[in-house]
Amino acid sequence: MTLGTTAFASSHREAPLISNDPQADNTDLYVFRSPDDPNTVTIIANYIPFESPEGGPNYYTFGTSVRYEIHIKNEATTTADDITYRFTFFQADQDTTTFFNIRLGKQNLKTTYNCEKSTDGGVTWTTILTGGTVPPPNIGPRSIENSTVGLAAPNYLSLMTAAIGTATSGENIFCGPVDDPFFVDLAGAFDLGNFRPSGLSTANAPKDGLARFNCHTIALKIPINLLQASGLSVSSAVNILDSRFVIGVWASASRQQIKTLSTTSAPGYSGSWVQVSRIGMPLTNEVIIPVGMKDMWNASNPANDVQFAKYFENPELALYMDNSEYGGAVPALNALRIQTASLNAFDFRNYRKGLWALKGSAAVAGTALDDAVFGTILLPDSASPRAVDILPIFYTGVPNLAPYQLATGKPAGNPLAYGKPFINNFLPTLGDMIRLNMAVPVTSRTDPNFSPEGIIQAAALGLTNSTYNGDTTIQFIPNMDGFPNGRRLEDDVTTIELQAVGGVALAAIGLWYDDYEVGMASPVTTDLTNVLSFNAGITHNDTTFQTSFPYEQQPWRGYDYTYQQRF
Repeated sequence: MTLGTTAFASSHREAPLISNDPQADNTDLYVFRSPDDPNTVTIIANYIPFESPEGGPNYYTFGTSVRYEIHIKNEATTTADDITYRFTFFQADQDTTTFFNIRLGKQNLKTTYNCEKSTDGGVTWTTILTGGTVPPPNIGPRSIENSTVGLAAPNYLSLMTAAIGTATSGENIFCGPVDDPFFVDLAGAFDLGNFRPSGLSTANAPKDGLARFNCHTIALKIPINLLQASGLSVSSAVNILDSRFVIGVWASASRQQIKTLSTTSAPGYSGSWVQVSRIGMPLTNEVIIPVGMKDMWNASNPANDVQFAKYFENPELALYMDNSEYGGAVPALNALRIQTASLNAFDFRNYRKGLWALKGSAAVAGTALDDAVFGTILLPDSASPRAVDILPIFYTGVPNLAPYQLATGKPAGNPLAYGKPFINNFLPTLGDMIRLNMAVPVTSRTDPNFSPEGIIQAAALGLTNSTYNGDTTIQFIPNMDGFPNGRRLEDDVTTIELQAVGGVALAAIGLWYDDYEVGMASPVTTDLTNVLSFNAGITHNDTTFQTSFPYEQQPWRGYDYTYQQRF
């Protein structure tokens, strides 16, 4: 069987081809400063969606014919990866006389891995960990803890802890099954945006479509100096938005082109390696890229993502937040209504002019909208209004440059003025990656201001809280380290992205909603309050997270529905 050049795919079954290849399916990617070790960054790449804990006798496992990779950019001047981690998995059956996965202290499908690292765009590779251990599936107490017929482990967590390896180059690595940390009302999302906000009656209550499912994770905890382009530690940052500490991360899975089937042996694989799956920003392929382009998107490198820019400049979801289009048919999104006359001048509905009237004017000189700086991307034409906000969030990161500061400190009605800095994860390589400014401090998970709303909450505090809205100096605001400046396990990315499509990022920088009039006492109008109060129904994971690496919770046990702490 030969896989042609179009046979590619990826992520919680959202692309046609990858739905038939779960072992190679990227589900989610997380990038954040480690909360208990802030001199490191944790990168988590998850694979294999919808793993039922009861899925025996052939339990879910990493593929031995799949090449799993994590890709990192730390320089905009290079074209290839600046750092790449490659994982190869191996399996052995220790007892071929039984149909059980675990029996008498032995495992079938016992999985190990090697990790290689490249710092020259994949030209050369160094093996940094050999024979890494992958914990077995969490089948049940007799298989895991029983000393006669099982593995005699004290508990499953002890197997996870023992499987954390240390690379020769200094990284901590964990590979294995975990609770799937993503949470979303899948049924509501794909019923044409029919989300069910929390608080509805039991009959209509939202349901976490990923609840009690597992996935397989590749988790890395990496010292920041290994990720920073010049080897600097985070203590060398000149401020909490130091642009030298921005990285971009994406993950992929690849297969060889040719699969050969045999009646007498296992399938064989040969030929060049071909990317079949990738993920950067969450939900890109699910809700931005149209069905006919999903497989092509998964096959491409982020360096070629300019071909998909039009889907971010006029995102389909915006049509369901616009009463002149399909907004009236999707009442679940009534709270999200894109600006049609912001400051009585600017219309950001699909294919409207947005900020096009400012193109080339003296008003944008020296700002990110200046052609000489960045404007040829942000203001490409008169019918791409969301190139000014959605496109940079997904494709370049957001620079600490006017107009991309909070409206705090800006004269009323002048979003182009300098405001309060609150984000700088600008890495202008024009590709879908999670971008993180590693200089931004960690928000403690016990901080009363910690919020799964990420940057949205940081912006709200920066606009309304007297601790933060007094001037335009750089100041740490809780949740500045949240999505889309990186992605923490707790971040409610579905709600944040829906709010962003609804124009909340535009409002944060002073392009207020239609019910604001210059001179009003507060820009926090009814429309803005509606957007900030919106949620997509499922706002947190169905279980807790661990307080130490790999932070994801141990996988659900097939035998016991209630053994883990549930909210």
